[in-house]
Amino acid sequence: MSKENILIIGSSGTVGSTLARLLKEQGHIVKLATSREPNSPEQVQIDVSTGEGIKDAMSGVDKAFLLSPPGFADQYAVLSPLIQEAKRQGLRKVVLMTAMGANADESAPLRRAEVELINSGLKYNIVRPNWFLQNFNTLWIQGINEHRKIFLPAGNAKVSFIDARDISAVIAKLITSEDYNNQEFDITGPEAIDHNDVAKEISNVIGSKVQYQEISPDELKSGLLGAGLPADYTDFLLLIMGFLKEGYNGGLTDNVEKILGRKPHSVKDYTRDFKNSWIVNG
Repeated sequence: MSKENILIIGSSGTVGSTLARLLKEQGHIVKLATSREPNSPEQVQIDVSTGEGIKDAMSGVDKAFLLSPPGFADQYAVLSPLIQEAKRQGLRKVVLMTAMGANADESAPLRRAEVELINSGLKYNIVRPNWFLQNFNTLWIQGINEHRKIFLPAGNAKVSFIDARDISAVIAKLITSEDYNNQEFDITGPEAIDHNDVAKEISNVIGSKVQYQEISPDELKSGLLGAGLPADYTDFLLLIMGFLKEGYNGGLTDNVEKILGRKPHSVKDYTRDFKNSWIVNG
């Protein structure tokens, strides 16, 4: 395998940080996009809200991984300048991560970005993961650790949650391979479970009872706004949570196994590996 120079947007995030490690382990050179002042030679500063730094970030790279960082409700406005610059600089391949269901509405911002990449003439892959299992040790962790509750307006809908480590592994494979060029993949975990099931699995590994408690969308909105999320992005999260509650995230695919040659991590694997996130001392 030849050594390639690969730009990672969202390099400090759940997916991007693991992707960077996997690619470096394979001997590739990574260029890590950051919104902060760079503190290492492999970092490059960009502002995805204004486009500042994108040209320099793309300069000299062979391939790029793109996503819209959390907090932006108009993901097309973030992703389009990145796709356009990748095309101008003639990158050999772009892998774009959106979200499962993004292609259900042709006018949705994420779908517009997908279509722009598809029509760009670049070699590409599009990866659409389902809801991350890692949300339970990040986004929803406060309720679990302070109240031993998962507070969400999710009903009893089944969700084929995916472990973010599998997402990173899939992207690492796709971005370094020519085998799946110009294909789109919905990726899920191995099972469809509800939030009660997740609560039981967390309870089992930490030896303390955790429960799922349904709340209203307005209660979730208040919590998200209180945590400092922008209002338009909060509304976006409530919209997709509504789709979850209606049962749109319960489907299963075998794409992780198809690409990686192994099954994706289960919720049991995830809770075992992340149990220290929910063990509160004192």
